[in-house]
This record gives sequence, structure tokens and C-alpha cells, in this order.
Amino acid sequence: MSDFPKNAEEARADRDVTREELTETLDALGRKLDVKARVNDNLDAKVDQASEKIAEKVSEPAAQKFRQGAEVVRANPLPVFAGVLALLVTIRLIMRKRSSS
Repeated sequence: MSDFPKNAEEARADRDVTREELTETLDALGRKLDVKARVNDNLDAKVDQASEKIAEKVSEPAAQKFRQGAEVVRANPLPVFAGVLALLVTIRLIMRKRSSS
């Protein structure tokens, strides 16, 4: 019971510390729950990694084209994702049709 504040000043200080800790906890939780930001961060990291690997393997003009494409993906991730998904579905349907023939 020695943790209980003895006077109003200690109670205020304890309240302020608790409020700070709660704010930090809620901020951290908010960052974890912000799925869109986490996905964008992850996408940016993956694009950067791919850009570095491409730049090591190909000529500078080709690497520059890839960087430009990566910027398009960063600016419009949803349409690019939808296009890739549509392409994959189309390929899957073609493969299924060929295997059943």
C-alpha cells in the first residue's frame, strides 16, 4: 500500500504519468492496427529491395525504367494490384481449359 499517493500533489503526478503511459500504449496500438499504413510500408520496402536487385543485374537504362514502374506502383497500388490479379485469374482459366482438353 505504499504505492498509494499520500497527498494531492503525488496523486496528480501519478495521474500524469499514467496518462502518458496510456497515450503511448494507445499510439502504439493505433500504429499496429493501421493496416493500410503497414501494407504501404511493406510495399515500399519490397519495391526498394527489388529495385536494388534489378539495378545490380541489368543495364542502367533498364534499371531506370524499372524505377519508373515502381513509382507508378507506389502512386497507384490498387489499380496495379487489380490488374495483376485479373492477369493471374485469366492465366489460371486458360491453364484449366488447356488441361481439360
